[in-house]
Amino acid sequence: MATILIVEDNELNRDMLSRRLIKKGYQIVFAEDGAEGLEKIGILKPDLVLMDIGLPIMDGWEATKKAKQDPETKDIPIIALTAHALEQDKEKAFDVGADDFDTKPVDFKRLLEKIQHLIK
Repeated sequence: MATILIVEDNELNRDMLSRRLIKKGYQIVFAEDGAEGLEKIGILKPDLVLMDIGLPIMDGWEATKKAKQDPETKDIPIIALTAHALEQDKEKAFDVGADDFDTKPVDFKRLLEKIQHLIK
């Protein structure tokens, strides 16, 4: 069973995503801010990370960049999630090392396809 780390500060978003992903057979772990997310990436080595961008303490941009700079975690796929659907947000996600990008509110079918593509 693949493990997905959801780094998300909004409880409703965590709940919605986790319930639907659990139904699809994934094991879910949470972090509520970027610093905690980065720490859990390093400790747990999840199969994939769903990284919110607008996070407290350390934003998702910085957490993604640091995870991708670490030789121990650089190969863990990260999907950046944000309510900002601007092209520059998408470009920045890829610039900091995200493997994919999606917008909120989440289109679950589309997100699930991206997850399945990245988890091998």
